Amino acid sequence: MKSNTFSCLLLLGLLVSQGVKGAEEFVVRDIQVKGLQRISLGTVYNYLPVNVGEKFSLNNVSPAIKALFKTGFFKDVSIEREGSTLIVNVVERPSIAKIIFEGNKDLSKEDLTKALDKIGLSEGKIFDRQILDKVEQELTRQYLSHGKYGLKIKTDVSNLTRNRVGIHIKISEGRVTKIKEINIVGNNAFDDKTLLGKFELSTSNLLSFYTKNDQYSKQKLSADLETLRSYYLDRGYINFSVESTQVAITPDKKDIYVTINVKEGDVYRLSKVKLAGNLVVAPDELIKLVSVGPEEIFSRKNATETSKAIQDRLGDEGYAFANVNMVPEINEAQKTVDMTFFVDPGKRVYVNRINMHGNAKTRDEVLRREMRQMEASWASSSKIERSKTRLERLGYFESVNVETPPVVGTADQIDVNYTVVEKASGNLSAGIGYSQVQGIVLNANISQDNVFGSGKRVNLAFNNSDYLTNYQFGFFNPYFTVDGISQGYNIGYAKRNAGAVNIANYSTDIFNAGINFGIPLNEFDQIRFDTDVKHTTLKTNDYSSQQINQFLEEEGTNKFWTFGQAVSWTHDTLNRAIFPNKGGQQRLSGLVMIPGSDLEYYKVGYRHQHYFPLAKDLTFKLNGEIAYGGSYGDTQGL
Repeated sequence: MKSNTFSCLLLLGLLVSQGVKGAEEFVVRDIQVKGLQRISLGTVYNYLPVNVGEKFSLNNVSPAIKALFKTGFFKDVSIEREGSTLIVNVVERPSIAKIIFEGNKDLSKEDLTKALDKIGLSEGKIFDRQILDKVEQELTRQYLSHGKYGLKIKTDVSNLTRNRVGIHIKISEGRVTKIKEINIVGNNAFDDKTLLGKFELSTSNLLSFYTKNDQYSKQKLSADLETLRSYYLDRGYINFSVESTQVAITPDKKDIYVTINVKEGDVYRLSKVKLAGNLVVAPDELIKLVSVGPEEIFSRKNATETSKAIQDRLGDEGYAFANVNMVPEINEAQKTVDMTFFVDPGKRVYVNRINMHGNAKTRDEVLRREMRQMEASWASSSKIERSKTRLERLGYFESVNVETPPVVGTADQIDVNYTVVEKASGNLSAGIGYSQVQGIVLNANISQDNVFGSGKRVNLAFNNSDYLTNYQFGFFNPYFTVDGISQGYNIGYAKRNAGAVNIANYSTDIFNAGINFGIPLNEFDQIRFDTDVKHTTLKTNDYSSQQINQFLEEEGTNKFWTFGQAVSWTHDTLNRAIFPNKGGQQRLSGLVMIPGSDLEYYKVGYRHQHYFPLAKDLTFKLNGEIAYGGSYGDTQGL
């Protein structure tokens, strides 16, 4: 054994003495690198800890070799000396030419590729055989999150030309391991059905094929445990804790059993609620925001909402970085809690600049006129958020985000940055069809909700069939005045031939023109005035109904001029103009054909709709409408 050790040391000494001939120190006049294929010469020079003109000796060999090995680019490095020239010999590690996945069904190639890229394995990168162990670990982690516990992975590496390798990953996903049972141990106040009903994870049910809620995931279980904690903390169990969790899988890896051990503790009630700290807003005003009171059961949710309400109120006064912390003082003997909200308003800040980003098509002024927060004024969190909502309501953007970064070098200024993602605001459609009733149907529609980025709206529509010929043009300017008064007008022609489709034996020709103005009363209310002029010609024949002929006989003409005046009030709190999911809209309207019209009638109506967000992609809409109309004056009936 000693002789072998001596031989190794002797060989190492010979290699070093041959690698750098002469142990004396010398000045490097040139550096040559041999063996490079893909790695650039500059990269080697950048990592090599010696430059031309510097002194080099045997003591520098080991640090130089280690520095190049540390890059991970090379699997072998040696250094030689020829006169005053330093020669660096390298053997590059192969690069990854391709990665092939086989057998993956539940996870796409893109998902697996992203997962491997996170651990440094992707096409074009340097291949390190040691990373193959991480491949199996990462892919196993990905599949475990999808409930696949019977996973098998085999990795093959093949050598290719030009110092490249191909990696073939064979995956046997196995069947999904499903949750057979979830047990909660230690719960006395609430039964398992109540608590498990709050969980995302569940045993198999009729919808599990879609929701996948019976597939175990560590992340989902953690989220469910937090839901469980919140449920108890919101009902006074301030000392509630999850003692332990056990997850057991059957030997055949088909079923999972989850056991959750909890300690409920006692129910605590509030004895006192008070404010402390720097109360820059009147305490009487802040105390109104407190949604909890003495003798009530402690609720973390209510306490959090109170902290948020106080923080928002301070934010409206310019304290954008205010902190409100709830500190409970627990009396174990009486099972009560004294709750104190400590207010730290921070410094009052004002807005330096409001910046718009992402509006390549929409003019800056279109966005800025929606701002409720002004530059050089105290920052208001509600005004900043309301400005964001107004941008969303325009309908020009897929998304609107707002950030309020502090201005560098100041302690009392912020910038407000709105970032929008524009979407197509124009629409062009045309169609041709055939109906047994209407014959050949032609239609075309051109609309632009944001003409040249100005925020103005234009639409032109055309329809033609045996029953209907229709031409309509409309224009709307939401900011006819700088104060937000809107103006719109329309003009059109419509001809309907009911006889052509065997509905009735008459036809109408209608020319119409109208103008409207909208006057904002406040942030959410508007009054609109519409004036409309319409000329209608009603044509009959020998087969027309008795009611129509009698109506024309009573009126004494088949041509009618009507002058309509409408007034409507709208209260609108919708968060978006298109596909809203929160807020509501009320509209009260009245229409009258003013005296002097050939037809005199009126109509009143009320409509209410409200949207309730139930989940991220689920909204409940409540809608109701009522209307009444009648004739007056010389018009007997319609």
